[in-house]
Amino acid sequence: MIYRHRLQKDMRRNRNTSLDAAVTEFILLGLAHPPNLRPLLFLVFFLIYVLTQLGNLLILLTVWADPKLHARPMYILLGVLSFLDMWLSSVIVPRLILDFTAASRVIPYGGCVAQLYFFHFLGSTQCFLYTLMAYDRYLAICQPLRYPVLMNGKLCTILVAGAWVAGSIHGSIQAILTFRLPYCGPNRIDYFICDIPAVLRLACADTTVNELVTFVDIGVVAASCFMLILLSYANIVHAILKIHTADGRRRAFSTCGSHLTVVTVYYVPCIFIYLRAGSKSPLDGAVAVFYTVVTPLLNPLIYTLRNQEVKSALKRLTAGRQGNVGGNK
Repeated sequence: MIYRHRLQKDMRRNRNTSLDAAVTEFILLGLAHPPNLRPLLFLVFFLIYVLTQLGNLLILLTVWADPKLHARPMYILLGVLSFLDMWLSSVIVPRLILDFTAASRVIPYGGCVAQLYFFHFLGSTQCFLYTLMAYDRYLAICQPLRYPVLMNGKLCTILVAGAWVAGSIHGSIQAILTFRLPYCGPNRIDYFICDIPAVLRLACADTTVNELVTFVDIGVVAASCFMLILLSYANIVHAILKIHTADGRRRAFSTCGSHLTVVTVYYVPCIFIYLRAGSKSPLDGAVAVFYTVVTPLLNPLIYTLRNQEVKSALKRLTAGRQGNVGGNK
């Protein structure tokens, strides 16, 4: 009852705002859900957030602490991915959790701008990073003799820095284009975060240019990256089939399979949403939750359960700590 009262109060307050006045805050309506499931959903998303942070932190610490991992480009990229997942989850999930409490759903105008920017900054950086990871695996398997020259630590650092810069530019473009439009009427966002398609529906101006830019800059770029990744893996599979030993094929498939699984569960929902920027399907919210909330949780599980080198590094790290404890005793 307290939750419903506060939401009604927020709505009354914003309905009384003059239609000619600029919007100074938005109301995130969140995910549609039965009220009796609110405590359960709060607990589920809270646990997802905690496990996401712990799992990715474990991967990050393992790569950093193990000399055999942090000297190799593949695991440098994996560490960066874990770092991105931690921050992307922090941009989305805490605000989503509040939807299942009695807290106000109002988000300040500036807070909405910041959330949209960081969501697209981190999300697009992750998109570019997946492409770099596929390129790294392509070089390692298809060009093994030239791999140390074509992909070394210095070049890997430069490519990662380029992905961060490109992601920041992308986030800035999307935030500027979205919030240069006037918002003077309804301020209730029918979504669980401030994202471009949901926010544009509230604009008091023509959004054709924005929708076109969204289609090209997000949908087409994401689809192009996905196609480049698939092309890389087509060449990788062809090269793996030429490996004569069963153990060699197994290790190659295991390493690449984990990456391809993560890429699929990230890109497919992303492309589904942004190539349909004008869509108002209720399915969009559920799909968005999958790649913004669930995928950062799955990444550590997939990379630890399917990657033998990461599992071995975790065992070495655990054994080393137990040895230190035993020595102190």
